[in-house]
Amino acid sequence: MAKIGLFYGTQTGNTQIAAESIQKEFGGDSVVELCDISDADADDFTQYECLIIGCPTWNIGELQADWEGFYDELDIIDFNGKKVAYFGTGDQIGYADNFQDAMGILEEKISSLGGKTVGYWPTDGYEHNESKAVKNGKFVGLAIDEDNQSDLTESRIKTWVAQLKQEFGV
Repeated sequence: MAKIGLFYGTQTGNTQIAAESIQKEFGGDSVVELCDISDADADDFTQYECLIIGCPTWNIGELQADWEGFYDELDIIDFNGKKVAYFGTGDQIGYADNFQDAMGILEEKISSLGGKTVGYWPTDGYEHNESKAVKNGKFVGLAIDEDNQSDLTESRIKTWVAQLKQEFGV
């Protein structure tokens, strides 16, 4: 089985902790390889057919700094034929008008470059007003809120990974 590449950026550590939990739920580093986007280059994406992209929303609806720095490099990556899942960390109460925007920004860019989005997640159970990560009534990936719903993170990750295993065919 081909490994899954999980590319993440982190500011406070929440996104890295979520990435490690996702990796563990998949079965460890023999299945999912973690790649900090601050250490990655465009060629790193080519070795995976299935990708997971993790990014916190920072400030007022912005990409995390390392993803912001990498954003233009996405243009040179061939995402055609790749299945891409997304997860984001954010604060739905403090930033209700742009909750998970970074996840939506990356999904929009990568899908425009040929990536096939998988891993849509329901908006039920969240309290936010607006999000660039909502399409057709669902989040484009797993929305994690460690600030307000940390008690739900573990079960959300378990459910989402089970869904991804089917969608990735692993």
